[in-house]
Amino acid sequence: MGKTKKVGLARGLGVRYGTAVRKRYIKAVKELRKPHSCPQCGLPRVKRESIGVWKCRKCSYTFTGGAYTPTTKLGIVAKRVAKGAPTEEALKTPEETPAEEETA
Repeated sequence: MGKTKKVGLARGLGVRYGTAVRKRYIKAVKELRKPHSCPQCGLPRVKRESIGVWKCRKCSYTFTGGAYTPTTKLGIVAKRVAKGAPTEEALKTPEETPAEEETA
């Protein structure tokens, strides 16, 4: 007889739902439970309040994020794009800007 394999976080699921679903469940729950750092104070004290709402237990900073992680890949890309995006004033051509009249 072989040794029974430990199932870890998926122990409550038993043999149901198939291996792929159980592996995805384990991955999501591991990510949810690992310590996350606060974007404001930097300490690993962030905990999920509800789906997509995260709160730091140290500084009480509340912010939104993903369902299982405080930051998502899409959110990181959006921040990067927003930082590098030019403002409306920078997009105007010199002809569009009103010329200042000189008073003599």
